[in-house]
Amino acid sequence: MTRSVWLKADDSVGDWDARRARITAGLEAGVDVVLVDERDIERVRELGQVTVAAFTGDDVHVMDAEPSEVDPDITVVGKDGEGDATVDLPSDFSGSADLTTLRRTEGTTGAYVRILDKEYETLAQEAAKDADYTIVIGEDWNIIPLENLIARIGEETDLVAGVRTAEEARTAFETLELGADAVLLDSDSPDEIRRTVEVRDEAERESLSLEYATVTAIEQTGSADRVCVDTGSMLDHDEGMLVGSMARGLFFVHAETAESPYVASRPFRVNAGAVHAYVRTPGGGTKYLAELKSGDEVQVVDTQGHTREAIVGRCKIEKRPMFRVEAELENGDRVETLLQNAETIKVATETGRKAVTDLEVGDEVLLYYEDTARHFGEAVEESIIEK
Repeated sequence: MTRSVWLKADDSVGDWDARRARITAGLEAGVDVVLVDERDIERVRELGQVTVAAFTGDDVHVMDAEPSEVDPDITVVGKDGEGDATVDLPSDFSGSADLTTLRRTEGTTGAYVRILDKEYETLAQEAAKDADYTIVIGEDWNIIPLENLIARIGEETDLVAGVRTAEEARTAFETLELGADAVLLDSDSPDEIRRTVEVRDEAERESLSLEYATVTAIEQTGSADRVCVDTGSMLDHDEGMLVGSMARGLFFVHAETAESPYVASRPFRVNAGAVHAYVRTPGGGTKYLAELKSGDEVQVVDTQGHTREAIVGRCKIEKRPMFRVEAELENGDRVETLLQNAETIKVATETGRKAVTDLEVGDEVLLYYEDTARHFGEAVEESIIEK
């Protein structure tokens, strides 16, 4: 499931200066969608590139500008109508003006519903049958209505839960384990907006089960074309990348965050090995190190298996003397990789970070193992021999 953060920036936020400040903070933080009134569609597009959802139609209250002639990416129904309780709900939903408008609206649509009681919960369920996005705003409730809607609404719609803080967003993403598809944040705080985007990213990330394998061989080889991966992010002391000659067994190689008497630290760099080796990418894929280029995404992982994404800034390929490192897992399988013969290249062992030049047979090194083959970087059910 792909999670997203919507930012509420309609006239309830205040005048255009207040709305613009909120939208700008959202763009800088990396929100996915901005929800505004129709008149602000063009203004938002002038501020930056983002998906624009808008309350449109004759019923939407317009204070200081004419309706936009530019269509939004997502047309949202429910403001100043039944969805926000401006208009009373009909006794029979077949007579609902909001639902009728929703069904007649072309393009990508959203339904906006404040959950005041069970009737409004039912309205949200009915709207979900036709809306691409169903936005639900809790009123004096916490989890139960959201649980009900997650359980009852299928894949025909994306459920967007209204929140005011990053912690509420975390709860929405975790409810019933499945969680909401998105959150609609109503906050002016740049810090809260940024933290909510971070919560979204955390919810998207893999958590890997790393294990130790016993070094069975460590030997100098000749020179090879070695790749340094320089990212556009600063890496923490316990972070690195997963690389290896065999896709089923990728070694944890630390980022160059440690100080050295010989060279300055490079906390954005992983000296990852020879050009033929695999590196793990977000979503469980792999790429050859030789294929990486500026703008690509790679997966950064820490020693606990927590992952995040980083953008490649550049790759440096230079001929360097190498070590061949081989390790055996508990199941008897052996995997290997080539790493540069240098004190600054460090791997994670059971006793802590260790330079590859100090590595010995019998050391326990950290790696990620999955008994699967790869075809163009994708896992496949196929028998492939790597040696």
